[in-house]
Amino acid sequence: MTFEGTKALVVGMEKSGRAVFEFLHAQGAEVIATDLKPLRIADFELQTDELFDEQWDLIVPSPGVPLDLPGIARAKARGVRVVGEVELAAPYLRGPVIGITGTNGKTTTTSLVGHILQTARVPSQVGGNIGTPVIAMTETSRPGQWNVLELSSFQLETVSTFRSHVAVCLNVTQNHLDRHHTFENYASAKGNLFRSQQPGDYAVLNANDEICRSFAALTPAEAVWFTGREIEQLMPLSEVPIPGMHNAENVMAAAATAGIAGVSKPQIAAAVKTFKAVEHRLEFVAEINGVRFYNDSKATSVDATLKALDSFPGDLWVILGGKDKGSDYTALRDLLHRKAKAALLIGAAAEKIASQIEGATTVVRSTTLDCAVAEAWKNARPGDTVLLAPACSSFDQFQSYEHRGQVFKNLVNGLHGPKT
Repeated sequence: MTFEGTKALVVGMEKSGRAVFEFLHAQGAEVIATDLKPLRIADFELQTDELFDEQWDLIVPSPGVPLDLPGIARAKARGVRVVGEVELAAPYLRGPVIGITGTNGKTTTTSLVGHILQTARVPSQVGGNIGTPVIAMTETSRPGQWNVLELSSFQLETVSTFRSHVAVCLNVTQNHLDRHHTFENYASAKGNLFRSQQPGDYAVLNANDEICRSFAALTPAEAVWFTGREIEQLMPLSEVPIPGMHNAENVMAAAATAGIAGVSKPQIAAAVKTFKAVEHRLEFVAEINGVRFYNDSKATSVDATLKALDSFPGDLWVILGGKDKGSDYTALRDLLHRKAKAALLIGAAAEKIASQIEGATTVVRSTTLDCAVAEAWKNARPGDTVLLAPACSSFDQFQSYEHRGQVFKNLVNGLHGPKT
């Protein structure tokens, strides 16, 4: 496949968009980069609806760009090839692929699989939705080296020939309904990971998740089932360094995947023991005057927040809110009632969350993250835990969930000495 002379439009100039732009340019394509905000990039045009109507051979929307934009729909109708970064990378990615998806736990499990393989000295590289974009990994890929990829529903929406030799789905619960519109569409995007597998491949699936079980019918691959309850067959739960039963599931998914890649159970257990929690995912920040602070800024869905709440015995001050993704927050009521001293609400979704959890626990409208941290610090007592687990995306007040988590950590680390 060659892109020499291809007229290409790359939409969205975050990390993967920039990587696609550089890849196509190196391949000899005539590439224009576009974004809604002006950028100092060579061959850049500000994104407008009319730009899509020019004569393009190829349009590559970044994962964050909705595929139902009118301009993209018109281009498709004219026969323009519209393809995402992962599908674009597929023919150039050498070595077998481990693709990991799910509503929650993708980053932890992907990082853990990479850690196990590297500890066992199995050639591998890690990227995708975390770290290095898939298109940039093509340059460092080689036969016999595993490509361990975290893949989001946004990335999987556009795949058709991209093949995962080992496809992993951890769980599928409601998320990103603002983008996919229906749960069925969202689940179908996740299912694309399995549709392009071939005989001899493996589908690693959560036996306790109904949608994951249904994916077994989409693929000719051999199904490999996991549950968190089997953790003691691998290692004592007390020796797993990341808290929560949901992380027992993540460990078992990673163990099944690493086993397929040739790592023995003793090697897997030894590697798990040395794994450090992913930043912004139930990350311990500090203990100050007996109050513990945890950063779970990556809990951008209701289900992720439920898992975070379930990881603690109680006495929680929970910071919730951000940009709503069409979520139903009533699911939080029971655990908030049982475990939270208060819910401190921030961001654009605050009033919606308040209306759906009112009465389950004390509701404090903090508006901003700094006010929420200050309120929690003022009222928390020794033995309490302050937990950032927003159940929302970050894009109302922050650049990303990483930015939100870093601001939280900076605020916590600015708390010193006795309370005034």
